[in-house]
Amino acid sequence: MNGKRRSMSIYVEITIQVPMDALWKHTQTPELHERWDLRFTRIRYLPKKTESEPQRFLYATRIGFGLQIAGEGESVGERDSANGSRSSALKFHSDDRRSIIREGSGYWKYIPTAGGIRFLTLYDYRTRFGASGAIFDRLVFRPLISWATAWSFDRLRLWLERGIDPTQAMRQTLVHAVARLALAAVLIYHGLVPKLLRPHADEAIMLGQAGVPAEFIGTAITSIGIAELLLAGSLLVLWNKTWPPWLCIILMVIATIGVAANSPQYLTAAFNPVSLNLATASLAAIDLLAIPGIPSARRCRRTQPETS
Repeated sequence: MNGKRRSMSIYVEITIQVPMDALWKHTQTPELHERWDLRFTRIRYLPKKTESEPQRFLYATRIGFGLQIAGEGESVGERDSANGSRSSALKFHSDDRRSIIREGSGYWKYIPTAGGIRFLTLYDYRTRFGASGAIFDRLVFRPLISWATAWSFDRLRLWLERGIDPTQAMRQTLVHAVARLALAAVLIYHGLVPKLLRPHADEAIMLGQAGVPAEFIGTAITSIGIAELLLAGSLLVLWNKTWPPWLCIILMVIATIGVAANSPQYLTAAFNPVSLNLATASLAAIDLLAIPGIPSARRCRRTQPETS
């Protein structure tokens, strides 16, 4: 494989601690495969005339708004190699003119190691829509489908190693996304609006009652606003890290105690720190509860070793 081909092909690898037969079954059985692979909504094998001919299959992927992309492929599975590994080669194509993929090919490999089964894939495809399709593929679609492949491989790992059902993994992923985006939105709003864009009088009053000298209150409000924006950015950039939501919980507890000790009149206000801080800390706690069971593309290797 030349350097250009290597750089364009999609490569994903993960090690799964599971018996070979279980991994083979969950990747070669359509009803099981479509449950963990984000790239496919439905996979259906077509009848074979003889056992020796390749296994043809139909696939479909929902793209939203009631639409789906359909295609066809064929695979050949090799169950027993001399070194104990297995492989499955496939070709695929789509006559659906909405599909950016015209045709492609690739393989799966299952390699036993001391730490489990190295499960890897390498595939590539040709695109539609001429130069514009090639540019869209390079900038958007190829990175997206590479991520979807890696995310799906880790969802399969969680299913086989920890018994986390793929549907449950998706549900926890959505809970994590909603909680983290909402948490970041709260911090962005409170960092920008009442502190940086239109500093609110209540911010100055609470800081003054906390003992901040009058000449430093403006600087303190600006600094707190910037800190909130930085924390919001860390929640978004460090998507699966747990320390940003933990920091949110700690800061909300400190802020609530500070208001109760120095500015108790705000505890009974119509829009008060107690309800805001409780809601923010609760979002952070929900996020922390969801994170342990969610797949992550970062657990996969996505660059092909020179020896592969």
